Amino acid sequence: MARVVGIGHQDFESVRVSDNFYIDKTHFIREWWEAYDAVTLITRPRRFGKTLTMSMVEQFFSVEYANRKELFEGLSIWQEEAYRNLRGTYPVISLNFAKVKETSFLNTRKKICNIITKLYNRYDFLLDSGKLNGKEKELYQKVSADMEDYIASDSLNMLSDYLMRYYGKKVIILLDEYDTPMQEAYVGGYWEEMVEFIRNLFNATFKTNPYMERAIMTGITRVSKESVFSDLNNLEVITTTSEKYADCFGFTEEEVFRSLDEYGLSTEKEEVKKWYDGFCFGGQKDIYNPWSILNYLDKKRVGLYWANTSSNSLVGKLIREGEAGIKIRMEQLLQGESLYTVLDEQIVFNQLDQGEDAVWSLLLASGYLKAVYARFNTECRKMEYELRLTNLEVQVMFEHMIEGWFQRCRPLNNAFLQALTNGDLEEMNDYMNDISEEMFSSFDTGKNPSEKTHPERFYHGFVLGLMVELRGRYEITSNGESGLGRHDVMIVPKEKNQDAYVIEFKVANTRKRESLESAVSSALEQIEKRKYESALRARGFAKEQIKKYGFAFRGKEVLIGAAEVG
Repeated sequence: MARVVGIGHQDFESVRVSDNFYIDKTHFIREWWEAYDAVTLITRPRRFGKTLTMSMVEQFFSVEYANRKELFEGLSIWQEEAYRNLRGTYPVISLNFAKVKETSFLNTRKKICNIITKLYNRYDFLLDSGKLNGKEKELYQKVSADMEDYIASDSLNMLSDYLMRYYGKKVIILLDEYDTPMQEAYVGGYWEEMVEFIRNLFNATFKTNPYMERAIMTGITRVSKESVFSDLNNLEVITTTSEKYADCFGFTEEEVFRSLDEYGLSTEKEEVKKWYDGFCFGGQKDIYNPWSILNYLDKKRVGLYWANTSSNSLVGKLIREGEAGIKIRMEQLLQGESLYTVLDEQIVFNQLDQGEDAVWSLLLASGYLKAVYARFNTECRKMEYELRLTNLEVQVMFEHMIEGWFQRCRPLNNAFLQALTNGDLEEMNDYMNDISEEMFSSFDTGKNPSEKTHPERFYHGFVLGLMVELRGRYEITSNGESGLGRHDVMIVPKEKNQDAYVIEFKVANTRKRESLESAVSSALEQIEKRKYESALRARGFAKEQIKKYGFAFRGKEVLIGAAEVG
């Protein structure tokens, strides 16, 4: 009989006691212990088993679980006597920052201090243990949600000291979702204050801590060393492209297919692979996210499971408000193409709105992109990547996200497309100006946009909307080679008896007092001069089937003009 699929369990004990569906990942304990790294930072996307793994590690090593051997009996780690003897022999400090999602620095600081205070409350027995002197007891009782900075930064270091004295062994420290407060600080606008507080806490906890045996930190991103980890030179960083622990987070294809067999779903392997395969960690290909697989086993139908639970708001904001180049590359990714780029897997959150590399780094770390290929470029001293959307679930998630951007003006969008296919230039102008008025600001909140880049953010966002709205019926390309140059937009019907469209965008130069009409003429002239229609003619479209439009922008104003057919 198939085991019960419990959704959302993150506590190792509850999964084992209830005999829920579980794929044995206890080999991680052996691999981590034998690596003998002082502090290990492991980055993986959300819902990839990081919290369950940290719970497993805590319950394996902690003296508090010394009498719970049944939790590990029958699992791979139990096969070796050395590890059976190691189990339950260390004091363990375990923290989780996943719920630290406040809108201000003061509230975030208080939330973190409160988490530490609860830890201290858990070990109140130390006050009567005879291991602390009077001044240490007084300091112990000053730990609170409102404690002073010097106490907060040293609090975990001090607790390590007290536990080592009590148990006679150095402590293992586990910090799950370490970067959640950092992401919230970036979004909330209190990055610098957060960095200073976290840096001091981490330095005292993980660097200048003689009472620590080893530590593990987990998160989604590798926050830059310059910001948070400037003092930690004992850090072993495991990113999505690292070979270590490659199969310890997420399910391998063999594990997924075996699970489908267990639940009588053997005939669905190809469908499940199409939707959920695609994650790559190190050299380990064909990794599936556990959340989607668990939900599929439970509900027995495909759907957006992982993509809908992940934190998509930051990703959506960065793409929607980003430079035109980000949108163009997003168009290519949605068409199934690869993105070739050089980037650093360190995330510098306060630089996310200043360049593309940081955005692609975030999408790679978050699991929305997969590294098909990666190698170190010795000239620029950075990694080179070939990136693609991870799988069908991620692609559909992005399509839904883009649809959401245009939700409030969807009737206008549909009306514009109808006017386009009908060749009604007057209505095209009316609807396009209404759409621009409604949506322009949401695509352009970048810092100091120039006259040129200001509308580009909007119209390339609009192209993304076209791609999603017309998928299945048309092929949309932008910035593609055609004739003697690169067209702005080409809309190609999948049925050859329908019309195709070439669109060129121009921005009216206000400093030269250029009119919208002049900019439209310039756009249409460019289409003819550079023979953009040649790519369509080569595909069998007759001259009269090719419609050419010039779009001119001046602020939120748009004027559309059409070339004569034939």
